[in-house]
Amino acid sequence: MRGIYTSVNDIRKSVYAEVAKLSYDYKEDALQEMFVEMEKIPYRICPGEIALHRESVFLERAIVRENMRMAMGLSARTATEQSSVTNGAEECVKPEKYYQPPLINIIKFACHACPDNKVKVTDACQGCLAHPCREVCPKGAISFVNGKSVIDESKCIKCGKCLQVCPYGAIVKLERPCAKACGMNAISSDEYGRADIDYNKCVSCGMCLANCPFGAIADKAQIFQVIQAIKSDVPVYAAIAPAATGQFGPDFTPEKMRPAFKALGFEDVIEVAIGADLCTLSEAKDFEENVPEKLPFMATSCCPAWSSMAKKLFPEYSHCISMALTPMVLTGRLIKKKHPGCKVAFIGPCAAKKLEASRRTIRSDVDFVLTFEEVMGMFEAKEVVFADLPDDDTMHGASGDGRGFAVSGGVASAVVNCIHELYPDKYPEGEEVKVASAEGLDNCRKLLAMAKAGKYNGYLLEGMACPGGCIAGAGTIQPIQKSAASVAKHKSVSTNAHATQSDYKELLEILEETEKK
Repeated sequence: MRGIYTSVNDIRKSVYAEVAKLSYDYKEDALQEMFVEMEKIPYRICPGEIALHRESVFLERAIVRENMRMAMGLSARTATEQSSVTNGAEECVKPEKYYQPPLINIIKFACHACPDNKVKVTDACQGCLAHPCREVCPKGAISFVNGKSVIDESKCIKCGKCLQVCPYGAIVKLERPCAKACGMNAISSDEYGRADIDYNKCVSCGMCLANCPFGAIADKAQIFQVIQAIKSDVPVYAAIAPAATGQFGPDFTPEKMRPAFKALGFEDVIEVAIGADLCTLSEAKDFEENVPEKLPFMATSCCPAWSSMAKKLFPEYSHCISMALTPMVLTGRLIKKKHPGCKVAFIGPCAAKKLEASRRTIRSDVDFVLTFEEVMGMFEAKEVVFADLPDDDTMHGASGDGRGFAVSGGVASAVVNCIHELYPDKYPEGEEVKVASAEGLDNCRKLLAMAKAGKYNGYLLEGMACPGGCIAGAGTIQPIQKSAASVAKHKSVSTNAHATQSDYKELLEILEETEKK
């Protein structure tokens, strides 16, 4: 549903905007006033007595309350908990507050308990004379009642043969959207038929969140905390992921990027594509030194959900994932090296980056993570009109390859270009670096399974958890194809083509030395 603006998107944006406004308006030690405003928010988002989207306006407001709590970084509650929406909210005013796990949450009373893995005959059945559905069923699960096909679910094995042969397309297979989108098979049903997440399997990619048509899945955010940090005496820098291009509408051009984020209160803006260039140089070095002499293959490291999946399901090959720091972390370190004592907020498309930044080894590099969807709420709260902002043509320094990290295939392409330029003797003209890539965790699992079987010895493997790459992350706003076109355009105007031409490459060794210490 990415790029289709729905009531689910509208409610989420309204919640984020209200939480952002609450934080901007909050005055020190005015907790009671904040609590009163928190109680008012569900009534502003769901006014009146008549429900617009669900069975009752009371249910709508209850769901908004849980979305609001998670947007403030608080834990979701169940329908059985007797506590105020403001319970624990005093923790939100602390800029250093991190998420309490789990990051991805199902609001149980918002879940539709969608039918999952069920084969169903629709009204389009014509009761045809040939009845091929019955003929191909290996279990005799199909009979005809009153001239219509009927499936005996106790016999059906969901093989799908009847779907394939029905001349009218009258038989469908129903799958729960969140479970279908989950490449880790982490979603099952609870005792009431509602979706349930197995957090031992979940890698927080957020694809379930992005694909739930009932808005029953949400992730925790740091909107309130980021704004409190912005209002403090400590400068907060925005590190903007390459996928940001085009995310906030046609008026949000690269020339408006710096003025737009300064309008939110950020000290300045830095492209994470600069960190992507440093990551490219590091991964090219890793590949040249280790494959195939020390490692059978090397996998890229920049997608945290892909990396987590590989370590969970293929632990014996975890050493084959590049040791290079991710672009987010490298950019955070670069900013903090140049501006000691500052805070860094990563602005990107990815839910899994929130967990990456919360690791103890990363917390000193990146203080906050916000998605584009959450930042859009901040722009709404501050009533920022992009067209009214002055142009600033100073967003330079990143290569086209670094900006291309946002799209599936972009990471591997950047690393290959770097390898050819830095190590021409290893890959003479005409000899290519062997590459295989996958997008979507289900396909990523298959890629690693083939690598385990020895099919990709000597290869560079790129995995992207989101189908399409970072431009399809759970926190993105625009249609995937439109975002890909915006990234391609932004690449084309880059001053430098490849990471080897980066203005910051001399800092890589210094940053790597910091990692060793």
